[in-house]
Amino acid sequence: MNPVRNSLPHLTLFFTILFMSVQLAAATSTSFNVCGGEEATRVLKLAVEDRVLISFTVVGGDNAIHFCLVFPNGTVRDFGDLGYFHYTFVCDFEGDCVLRFSNVDSSVDKLVTLNYEVEHYIFGVPQMLFLTIVIATVCVVMVASFIFLGKLH
Repeated sequence: MNPVRNSLPHLTLFFTILFMSVQLAAATSTSFNVCGGEEATRVLKLAVEDRVLISFTVVGGDNAIHFCLVFPNGTVRDFGDLGYFHYTFVCDFEGDCVLRFSNVDSSVDKLVTLNYEVEHYIFGVPQMLFLTIVIATVCVVMVASFIFLGKLH
């Protein structure tokens, strides 16, 4: 039987499982208005060992907005009134991380420019590096088996 035809279903199954289990790093930049007297929230879905970077800048009024961060385990960290913010952390629990922007003490609308990046880790290795190693290993094994099976005939 042709070795390439024999390994094709296995290779297809492997890549299907690989692509279904992969979550790419999420990097987002967005701007939104927080109206005077209102609150806005953004939700980040996190997994254990995710590295998260959050930064934002506020424009409008006194260039400050009240900011709270609710971690997936329910812990609330209140950072107070900020005009510029930069924070990184490693997620210890899987779940939703809620970013709360509160403008209830002001009647002036404020523009928030939010940047965040979530980098996924697998076994303590960045996901993209891990996948590169897995793909390189699979390619080496496939080439070696092709050469080995070619010498048998």
